[in-house]
Amino acid sequence: MSFPKYPEYKDSGVEWLGEVPAHWSVRRIRYVADINPSKSEARSLAGNKKVSFIPMESVGEDGTLDLKHVRPLEEVIDGYTYVRDGDVTFAKITPCFENGKAALMEGLESGIGFATTELTVLRPKPKCSTGEFLFRVVHSGPFRLLGEARMYGAGGQKRVPDDFARDFTIAWPPLTEQVAIAAFLDHETARIDALVEEQQRLIELLKEKRQAVISHAVTKGLDPDVPMKDSGVEWLGEVPAHWEVVRVKHSAKLESGHTPNKDKPEYWDGDIPWVSLNDSKQLASSDYIDKTKFTISALGIANSSARLLPAGAVVFTRDATIGLSAITGDEMAVSQHLIAWLCKDEIVIPEYLLLVFYAMKEELDRYTFGATIKTIGMPDIRSLVMPLPPLSEQILVIRNVFSQREKLDRLIAEAEMASHLLLERRSALISAAVTGKIDVRGWRPPDSAAAAPAKALLAQEAQS
Repeated sequence: MSFPKYPEYKDSGVEWLGEVPAHWSVRRIRYVADINPSKSEARSLAGNKKVSFIPMESVGEDGTLDLKHVRPLEEVIDGYTYVRDGDVTFAKITPCFENGKAALMEGLESGIGFATTELTVLRPKPKCSTGEFLFRVVHSGPFRLLGEARMYGAGGQKRVPDDFARDFTIAWPPLTEQVAIAAFLDHETARIDALVEEQQRLIELLKEKRQAVISHAVTKGLDPDVPMKDSGVEWLGEVPAHWEVVRVKHSAKLESGHTPNKDKPEYWDGDIPWVSLNDSKQLASSDYIDKTKFTISALGIANSSARLLPAGAVVFTRDATIGLSAITGDEMAVSQHLIAWLCKDEIVIPEYLLLVFYAMKEELDRYTFGATIKTIGMPDIRSLVMPLPPLSEQILVIRNVFSQREKLDRLIAEAEMASHLLLERRSALISAAVTGKIDVRGWRPPDSAAAAPAKALLAQEAQS
């Protein structure tokens, strides 16, 4: 979809903004909205009055607002940020700000609410700005990019100062145009969001298909006509009659890990890769692990219970996210949060054991315990059971699964790219509309009722 430009532009005087429509007014937000307005008006209300309560998790990155929390006014009037219907809020703390957590307050209980203090509140001045347009401004790419550059503090406590919002300068169209732009963006972003949702559903279905391919191949084999037998194991069900069902520890030697003393710098930054929970992302996304975030030295190995494991070991997380697995591409050691399986050459191939662990995901979840950090105990690890076909069939299963999974992964990557491009399009469309780079005045919503607010404002302007 393409839109015309405005017939006449002028220099905004703002470097990042460039030229803007000639009839738009360049102003700081402080002149079109009040920043963090006083809650004094709420103090005259009854203490038992029910109001909306808005923690950070209730504010979506897509502008959605979850209003399921309600509390008595007296419980929240002190210590929280006051909002009312029509206000615009945005998260000022990292990473919520960068991720676009912002919302237009609508449908609040009793028309008011109290939110986390990590939200900045903007109350539009009726003659200068509509809440719908102001929301699109603070949710736009330029606002977030420039705000990120102004953050202060360290680490996870970095925040956007209130002065940034006060002094943020952009061009403001007349109210009727603000309404038109907001209506246009509501319609177009909803359409894009629906397409993104379709891509996300496709990605989930493809991932489910990938998991099903793995699970079926390693538990049922590749021959649909092969005689089956009851495995006696709930998660396996029936398996080919000629397969064995054994404990994993009988097919691979179990090795545990350790962490060398961190107070001894000479134990660290050596040439031995050391697999830890810091490598979880790589373990979750790849069949093989070659590099690790941390390395240890031979001295670190010698002075700890860590073992130097050969290439081809199947490493396996037993804490936090259980069962993340990969095959070592070189000699490595592991932390105590992982174990390693050294496959017995005459019994099991590392890639087949890896696929078994992938298929075992739900079974592993059943064994986990712990409220804060999930873990699986060593007795349960030693009791894990696997289906074991002959080596010749393991090779066929590996080839088949890897081939099918490669095709599915390619389709997943294509769907993820499509979703990414749609989101880029969404962001670009918002930025173009609120900065006057496109003229949407000729756009008409499918439902003519959506034009009613603009007509009302036109009548109001005519009277004034």
